Amino acid sequence: MIVIVDERELVTEGYCSMFDREGVATTGFKSNEFGEWVSSAPDEDLSSVRAFLIGDCSGEAVSPRTIRDRTKAPVIALSEHTTLENTLRLFESGVDDVIKKPVHIREILARIAAIQRRGAEQKPVAAGRLHVFMDGRDPEVDGQPLPLPRRERRILEFLASNSGRRVTKTQVFNAIYGLFDEEVEENVVESHISKLRKKLRERLGFDPIDSKRFLGYQLVV
Repeated sequence: MIVIVDERELVTEGYCSMFDREGVATTGFKSNEFGEWVSSAPDEDLSSVRAFLIGDCSGEAVSPRTIRDRTKAPVIALSEHTTLENTLRLFESGVDDVIKKPVHIREILARIAAIQRRGAEQKPVAAGRLHVFMDGRDPEVDGQPLPLPRRERRILEFLASNSGRRVTKTQVFNAIYGLFDEEVEENVVESHISKLRKKLRERLGFDPIDSKRFLGYQLVV
């Protein structure tokens, strides 16, 4: 899930719509709402955030360093002002990247992936013969790609990014569909994971996803 912060509701709705067409879940906030949320949100909600996009915000309501105190997700500024002084100011505030608008959604996703690749936690995760990447590529089994639908691939990436930890169905849902999507039932996660496990069993000969009722899912690495 990607969180977008901007004072203009039309802007957040526009970005959410464009990301949705790319199969990426989003949530939009105004700056005052975001400040309250990021300081009080449960860790399991923040763990589902792939990146924060900060647009036109009032005052000091949105602090990249405050965000980083709660999560390691990339913080990217969307800037309408192309001056060097403004770009330097944004970097000094603690953002990981500055993107000048207008910009295509796919470029934003590519920049997020590039930032994540630079982090140690974004190295490919190996589960035996299965290798899971964090940059949008399909996973590989024995060096050969295993094509997956976007949501199944994102679920596998989320499980891999939390290797060694068990994640709940709610956490998986939040990562794939967003925190406030009321149009989709949370139980859809079970259907996606069932299809994913079947494909993994067919290629690997075993199921690398361990599930326990009421406790959630874990990728066995």
